[in-house]
Amino acid sequence: MGRWTAADIPDQSGRRAIVTGANSGLGLHAALEIARRGGWVILACRDEGRGRAALERVLAEAPGAGAELRLLDLADLSSVRAFADGVGEPLDLLVNNAGVMALPRRTTADGFEMQIGTNHLGHFALTGLLLPRLLASGAARVVTISSGAHRVGRIDFDDLHGERRYQRWLAYSQSKLANLLFCFELQRRADAAGAALRSVAAHPGWAATNLQFAGPEMDAGLLGRVESLAMKVANVVVAQSDARGALPLLYAATMDLPGGSYVGPDGPGELRGHPKLVGSSQAARDEVLAGRLWELSERLTGVTYW
Repeated sequence: MGRWTAADIPDQSGRRAIVTGANSGLGLHAALEIARRGGWVILACRDEGRGRAALERVLAEAPGAGAELRLLDLADLSSVRAFADGVGEPLDLLVNNAGVMALPRRTTADGFEMQIGTNHLGHFALTGLLLPRLLASGAARVVTISSGAHRVGRIDFDDLHGERRYQRWLAYSQSKLANLLFCFELQRRADAAGAALRSVAAHPGWAATNLQFAGPEMDAGLLGRVESLAMKVANVVVAQSDARGALPLLYAATMDLPGGSYVGPDGPGELRGHPKLVGSSQAARDEVLAGRLWELSERLTGVTYW
């Protein structure tokens, strides 16, 4: 694969893309680079102020780029439906990037635990609702962002929302495993339906973004302060920049890969480096587990695909 960088992104002219969580970090860099290569990008952001600032940066750094801001709160299915209803054009690329990490227990507007609700169920609903627009393009791609944390995740069907027992890092790992199960199952179902849709996944390794600090900052206790300090040290010592962390996402979004591919960094432990195809846990490839999660996700969101 070589040492692939953003300079190797092929021409994106004529492609229409949506990037969730594009107000900062990986999503912002993904939107910027796709726009820089000629793609039209919708920045799907929850916060209007931060979203406008991100849009201004994209337009400033990619003069003449096609980009716009649309509001989307993945923790509220009514917002997801309103957003999808507003997309009337064929869609070539959907990047399911937005997410939360290791929060103290919170619930979404629909009563889901916040991490499984935002990271998985919100994107499951969004992708399903946008499916007609994706299929209308004739060669659409869905990129779903996971994490190395998926390897320790398990889907707790008896307590999916952590109502009986909640551990925030386990809840995060569960949501990241759910992302990969969704990605691979989406490709299987698209193939079975004869649909021109490619579903791939990526993870950034350890990238220095705001994501690591949201959970610790919500915890006012000693543990939260210690964890926040540890994250700051790790971001200096271990992490790569958010621009570098976005490279696996961009590779997955723009290069010719087979459906079901998973891209991550090529460095030790997949923590940093240039994009390469990587492996996943055995659980992530479990078709029975994926089918069970898919059916549950349809019931919880009310969104069906085929």
